[in-house]
Parts: sequence; structure tokens; C-alpha cells
Amino acid sequence: MNKRWLALGLAVVLMFTLVACGQNNDKGPQEPAPGTEDQGKDTQEPAKEFKVAMVTDEGGVSDQSFNQSAHEGLVAAEKDLGIKQSYQESHEVAEFAPNFETLLDAENDLIWGVGYKLADATYEAATNNSDTLYGIVDFTYEDNPDYPEGNPENLVGVVFKQEQPSFLVGYIAGRMTETDKVGFVGGMEGDVIWGFDYGYQAGVKYAAKELGKEIDVLSQYVGNFSDAGKGKSIATSMYQQGRDIVFHASGGAGDGVIEAAKEQNKWVIGVDRDQSDMAPDNVLTSAMKRVDVGIYNVVKELTEGKFPGGKTVVYGLEDGGAVDIAPTSDKHVPADILEKVEELKQEIIDGKIVVPFNEETYGVFMEELKK
Repeated sequence: MNKRWLALGLAVVLMFTLVACGQNNDKGPQEPAPGTEDQGKDTQEPAKEFKVAMVTDEGGVSDQSFNQSAHEGLVAAEKDLGIKQSYQESHEVAEFAPNFETLLDAENDLIWGVGYKLADATYEAATNNSDTLYGIVDFTYEDNPDYPEGNPENLVGVVFKQEQPSFLVGYIAGRMTETDKVGFVGGMEGDVIWGFDYGYQAGVKYAAKELGKEIDVLSQYVGNFSDAGKGKSIATSMYQQGRDIVFHASGGAGDGVIEAAKEQNKWVIGVDRDQSDMAPDNVLTSAMKRVDVGIYNVVKELTEGKFPGGKTVVYGLEDGGAVDIAPTSDKHVPADILEKVEELKQEIIDGKIVVPFNEETYGVFMEELKK
């Protein structure tokens, strides 16, 4: 056969084949051929199991406060998101860096430093290991002169407006004190605990003005977050001096504050978690700073491929539950006071009340309160 006619014949066959294929595609997805339904499924890559871990400060993972709340966030993420979680407890500052190394060697995808005391160790680990992701709670490297290069891209900071729930429990204390003398026990002085301290004082003073009287607030610090004995000693002295409500923001040292309240049969205000389970008849309310929520949300973003590296995530009352008073507050706090607390929340969210977080802003707040 002439080669020209052979080529033409092949072209015609090809044309009809393409037409037939085009008609098939117009009908939409086709049913698989019998016996081929499961082909290819075994070749799909399994979903990645993320490994996420945390390094505690000296309070330890069972401090019933800050570190425990962080761990609860990882446990919830393990249950809901299918990650694998673990932790390393620190008993002294010298253990921070080795604990990070241990978790790095275990090939974790994300490693948390829980608390501002771990800021240096977390930063060093992140800058030395750019292929691993890190998180720090209660600290930001942004606009910080001690860290001129800012937040590394593989590191996220999570901070809370702890002064806001502290203001609310301070207001409750101011409304409920019968001696017009209340107290505050802090762990270590610094930006974070000052937020609790001055926020609480502002709430007490706001209530005092509302009631038309003076209420005295005494603040004392343990010097660490682990000495429950010293926390108990400070609180016992406050109660014996006539202070009938004491708010603590002192981590594991606060266990002693709560124990003192039980022994003296006085009111104590918990922190970070709802601590009513530790002394149901003595914990008046708690200023909740939901570290578990902050950690959980970042881990969730990680599993969705949206890790917010290089940023600082800030949680306040406007974020719906990350900071608040404890849900069990209605056990001991009268309904009319809780109604007022709800009003104050909205005023804070709307910017009508600017809660102080240090000595300077407290001074400004008090000047405004006098008007």
C-alpha cells in the first residue's frame, strides 16, 4: 500500500479515537473497572503524626497551675488531633537547655518552653535548630531590646492579658471583703506577675469606689514558683493580720496559699486553672489564664499546615474564654456581683476600662479613677 494512504488511514483512526475519548469525558467520572476499586490505595502516604513536647519551669507538670494547664492543652491535642505528646520537667534553671536537647533528639516537630523564665533557652534552641519548630508561653521577642533580631521564623510566642481576669477577681474581692483588707501573693516579680498584681489591685479599688470606701491591698512575693511552704507562710500571716481574701499568682507555691486558706477558713482566689477542686469551700473564684487553650490552638494550626512562626499570639477577654473568671464562681459569688462582672468584661473589651499591667499604668488608672 502507498505510504501516503497508510498515513492517512492512521490519522483517521486516531481522530475517531480522540472523539470517542472526548465523549467519555463529557459524561463525568467513570465507574472503575471491576476488580480495580482498591488499586492505588496502598500507595497513598499515611497522614503525618506530629510529635509535640514541652519543657516545664521549676513548678513541674503537676503544679495544679500554669505548667499543668499547658500539659492539659497537649493532652487535649493528643486526643482530638492525633498528635503524640510528651514533656520534660525542670527542677532548676540549669536543666532548661538539656531538656530542650533531649526533646530535640527525640525528633519532636514542635517544642514548647512553658513560662517566661525559659525565654533564653527557648530562643537559643530555636536559633540553633532552624528545622525544628518552637513555642514560648508568656514571652515575646518582638520589640525586645534583649533580642534585637526579633522572633525567629520557627518560633511562636503566646501571651495573655492576665491583668484582665485579675481585675475581675479583684472586683469580686473588693465587693466581698468584710474586713476591707485583702492580699496578693505573687511568685516572682516581673512583667507577667505584675500584670496579675496591678490588675487585681485595680479591680479592688474600682469596687471600693463603687462602695464609697477604702480597701487596703497588701502584695508580697515568694521569690519563686515552687516553694509551697513559703507561700503558705506569707498567706497565713496575711490572714492572721485580718486580710480575709488573698489572691495568688505563684504557680506551685500557690498550693501553700490555698492550704493556708483551708487552715484559717478564709477565702482564696486561684489562678490559671479553675482551682476550686483544691479547696471547694475556700476557693472563692479563680483568674483563669487558659494556657491550655493557647497551646492547643497553635498545635491545631500546625496540623493544618498553618504554624504561626515568627509571630506573637495575644489572648484577651475579646477572644472568648482564653482569659476569664472560673465557671464555678457562682458557687460562692452572689448573682448580682457576677452580673456586674459581665458588664465589666464588656467595658474592658470595648476599651472603656483600660486595665493596668504594671506600676506605671496603675498610676494612670488610679488618676482616672479619682475623676
